[in-house]
This record gives sequence, structure tokens and C-alpha cells, in this order.
Amino acid sequence: MKQPVFSPKQRTVLTWWVPGSPYFGKEAIVCDGAVRSGKTLAMGLSFFLWAMSCFDGKKFGVCGKTIASLRRNVLSEILPRLTELGARWQEKRSENLVTVTFRGRENQFYIFGGRDESSASLIQGITFAGVLLDEVALMPRSFVEQACARCSVAGSRIWFNCNPAGPNHWFYKTWIQESAKRNCLRLHFTMEDNPSLTQQIRQRYQRLYTGVFYKRFVLGQWVQAEGRVYDFFTEEMTGIPPETCDKWYISCDYGTVNPMSMGLWGRCRGIWYRVKEFYFDSRAQMHQMTDGEYAQALETLAGDRPITAVIVDPSAASFLELLRRRGWRVQKANNDVLSGIRLTSDCLKTGKIVIGPGCTDCLREMEEYVWDLKDGSKDKVRKEHDHAMDDMRYFVSTVLGERQGGFAACTVERKG
Repeated sequence: MKQPVFSPKQRTVLTWWVPGSPYFGKEAIVCDGAVRSGKTLAMGLSFFLWAMSCFDGKKFGVCGKTIASLRRNVLSEILPRLTELGARWQEKRSENLVTVTFRGRENQFYIFGGRDESSASLIQGITFAGVLLDEVALMPRSFVEQACARCSVAGSRIWFNCNPAGPNHWFYKTWIQESAKRNCLRLHFTMEDNPSLTQQIRQRYQRLYTGVFYKRFVLGQWVQAEGRVYDFFTEEMTGIPPETCDKWYISCDYGTVNPMSMGLWGRCRGIWYRVKEFYFDSRAQMHQMTDGEYAQALETLAGDRPITAVIVDPSAASFLELLRRRGWRVQKANNDVLSGIRLTSDCLKTGKIVIGPGCTDCLREMEEYVWDLKDGSKDKVRKEHDHAMDDMRYFVSTVLGERQGGFAACTVERKG
């Protein structure tokens, strides 16, 4: 077998555990990123070489979504390369066990499939000197945490490898965003990190995907891909708001425990821009704001602009009354969810509304706002990451909807 040429990032994976490496003190490694970026080969080879160089007579875990996929994607690639390096190995399929002998040392590698929540029980009770979790984003959290908990031998390390999932995936939040806190080396891979891919092949992959799938599979970014409500929306549809506008509105989705979201909208040459926003998540901030504090935040958002009206969540009775007493012209928002989403989609696609790049929470929720597909239907949105989405929909339905003959004030029945 022809020995591969490794990229600089792959060489880092192969040597991070070697004494003298700047990453030697790390206790875990995460390699995430694009498809076909060379993560799996470098991770698998490094894991086995580390285990055989640092331990003798120990047990290790090698985990994948299924045992079949693990054998196909990892073991079939790595074990022949170990043979070329002088190692000997024997697999007992009935026990899902691979025993490797190399330079006078022998270790056992147990193979596990993390298909669902019940898989966690399969790994209980065993003690590992290390574990490799291939495609970890596809495994249930209970299984992954149980596998990590098994690594109690002195000098043990944890190895993670995956393609990206959504931005709210537990693994992204727990291990990637908190990699420094967990003393974990995180390496992000792109197709450029795989020297075995020709430029022609890279360009083929780039042509295969668009939008969020391009971001996820080609760029390796953790973006929402399945069931996005505004799946057509891209960064190219944002725009710098003009300095002057001839009309102004503020839209508001009220929340105390849930986030509070307000958007400032300005019209210029027939186009409505989301110029600025206010977004407060009481859970993240660990304290709640009062209606009076929200009203002050609204005044700050408005500045000295002549606000035509404040479009408010119709269920926020106390906040509506407070704003009226403070002299604001208030309108209860049209809250027909599905009609509002359809109208908002049309306005985004045709450029009637444009989101300013400074509205970071609105742009974030654009990626995270998804249909509830549990029953296979697209008739209901998931009530998560929807607060800026609701205030945007309130504005479009109430202000722009009036120009299209108005909407009946009704609500979609919600079950469960």
C-alpha cells in the first residue's frame, strides 16, 4: 500500500501526544470539519500508534455509530497500515475485539456501536486507557459520556472525530465551544487539509452543494441544515442599512423567562431594513429584566427616530399597557404563524425586507429556526430559537401584510 503524504494539520494530529509537542499536555482532541478532509485517516492511525507507544496490556475503546460503519470507515483503512508498519493484529468478530501487537507490546481494542440511548449500557463497567469516537455527532450523548467516563487509567486520552451537525448540537456546545476549558485540542479541517484530493475533486464537491449544505459539508461549519424554515436565506441576502429612512417601526416578541427580542425597522426607497436589534436571554444572563427595563431598552433602540408604531406580541398585555402609558403608539401583532412565515419568506426572497449584518441574533436564528418534523409534517415550527423570528414575522404580517389586503387575526392551533 502506498504511504500517504500528510498535510500539516494531519501531521499535528499524528504527533500531538508525542513528548515535546506543544499540545502534549492536552487530554483530548477533537477533529471536526468538511467531508473528505482527511480527518478519519489521521485520527485513526494516530490513535493506534499512541496506544501502542504508550501502553502495554491495556484496553481501549473504538466507537462508531454502528459497528459495521466503524469497520468499513476506520478499521479497514487503519489496520492494513499498521501491518505495513510492522504491527500484527487479530480480530475476534464474535467478541468485537481487535488485539494488536507492536514492538513487544500488546493491547486490546474493543469495538462499540453507539446507535441509540440503549447503547450506553454496552460500555458500562469496562476500564479504558483511551477511547476513539468516530462520527461522534451521530451518537447519543449518554453513550459518549459513558465512554469518556470509562477512561480512568493514568495518562488516558479521549479522541473525537466528526463532521458538523447543527449549531445547537450538544457536542458542539460542550466540547468544541468549551475545548479550552476541557483541556482539549480542537482542529478544524477543510478539504484543503487532505492532500490526496485533487483540485478537480475539490471543485466537484464545491459544485455539489449550495447554501447551508455547502457551509456544512464543504466549509465544515456547524450550521442548521435539516428542516430550516428559511432554508433559502444566505449571507448574500443581508445588506448595510442606509443612514436615513423615511419611516420607522419597532417589532417586539415579549419574554421574561424566554428571550425578549426587538427589531428596529427603517424604510428607504421602498425597502425595509432591520437596522438594529435588542435581544435579552434571561437564562443566559442569569437574571430577569422588568417591563420598565424593557421599555427603557426600547427607548434606547429607538433613539431620536420618529417611530410610527411599536408592533408587540399580542399576548404581552402588561407590556402593551406600559408602552401606551409612556406615550407609544402600539399595535397588537398579527399572529397567524403560517401565513406570516409565507409572507416573510416572500419578502426576504424579493428583497422587500433586508437584515442588517449587525442584527446578529436575528441572523443566528435564521440558521436555527426549523420545522417540527416529528410527525413528518411541515405545518408547525419548533418552539426554539424563534424569538427574533417571531418579532420579524410580527413586523412583516402587521405592517406589510396590511398592504396586501390584511390578515384575519387568528392563531394556529398548537398541540402538545
